[in-house]
Amino acid sequence: MSLSRTGGGEFSILPGRWREGKPEIRPTSRAMPEKILDFRSDTVTRPTPGMRAAMAGAEVGDDVFGEDPSVIALQERLADMLGKEAALYVPSGTMSNQLGVRVHCGPGDEFICEAGCHIYNYEQAGYAQLSGVAPRPVEGTGGVLRLERLTGLIRKDDEHLVRTRLVCLENTHNRGAGRIQPFETCEAICNWAHEHGLATHLDGARLFNAVVASGIEAKRWAAGFDTVSVCFSKGLGAPVGSALVGPKDLIRKAHRARKLFGGGMRQAGFIAAAALYALAHHVERLAEDHEHAQMLAGTVREAPGMELIGETVDTNIVIFRIAPELGTGAEFCERLRQKGLLALSLGPQEVRAVTHLDLDEADTRRACQILAQAAEEAPRSKVTAGKGVSYA
Repeated sequence: MSLSRTGGGEFSILPGRWREGKPEIRPTSRAMPEKILDFRSDTVTRPTPGMRAAMAGAEVGDDVFGEDPSVIALQERLADMLGKEAALYVPSGTMSNQLGVRVHCGPGDEFICEAGCHIYNYEQAGYAQLSGVAPRPVEGTGGVLRLERLTGLIRKDDEHLVRTRLVCLENTHNRGAGRIQPFETCEAICNWAHEHGLATHLDGARLFNAVVASGIEAKRWAAGFDTVSVCFSKGLGAPVGSALVGPKDLIRKAHRARKLFGGGMRQAGFIAAAALYALAHHVERLAEDHEHAQMLAGTVREAPGMELIGETVDTNIVIFRIAPELGTGAEFCERLRQKGLLALSLGPQEVRAVTHLDLDEADTRRACQILAQAAEEAPRSKVTAGKGVSYA
């Protein structure tokens, strides 16, 4: 019989050997297991010691009454960083996005979005279930919408039609492999929307990845959008929470809807303190995650049977296609898991790996080795070594 201990290694219980009423335990000679490398998402991070200390020392109050000083400080800090009047702390990015849609649209209204965006694909059509709003998805290129694709989409004022009210963009784009929206394109789309009486909302769950990678400050990215959603529990490394920022009147509407959605929290300052710590300490370090993603991308480009999806890797998300000879995406991820690497299967032949603050350069190098080994396991007669996917 063996007992595991935190941090790896094992102990064995010696049969018939007891001391002071307890079994005598001695370390076994088995080597400590290697760290599991979890590249499934940047949501898997755990609070750092400094963040835990900030949480433990947080001032708290009742946020439903608007009396939690840590929540108030977070909302004021984020609103200032994005150049908006106010912010609202909420439990999740999905709630923040759904509030963003709801404050701009009512039942029978429509919003325009890119077909691969998170709001449309991964939020259970909450806009329809919760707010009676319809989507109008438009195909982009690698998650990027171009203004010419939107021309002519605004519906005329007709009692037979839904009312076009809102344009939503996502930056960075999750399904677009962390793609940064071209700044000039964002500006052009927002200007076009406002000229035609439409509101704008940005799903900025990973906005600070775009800020660090582009060198464009958050205020400039947010300037053209009426509301912006920001997530603290992805690359920033907080355990929970997102926020919606915008003008005071819309944030008041969002505050009321947050209660309806079940998002009112009481002594939320403990988790708000983690988000405050993340904004102070974890923004600039996102550049490290981006460097590690480039290492993974380099391995994918050179490995047999793998093809990078997208011309470039902009931030911390790497998505690649595997040849059928390597199995399905799920089968390939299972082989990686057996070697100590966790990745996410996105489809029959697609796999995603995401870098984050729990994984350093050494972890990433080991992940690259595992990826290369898993690719080499395919029969050499079927998959050509070198760049991309090839069928021999």
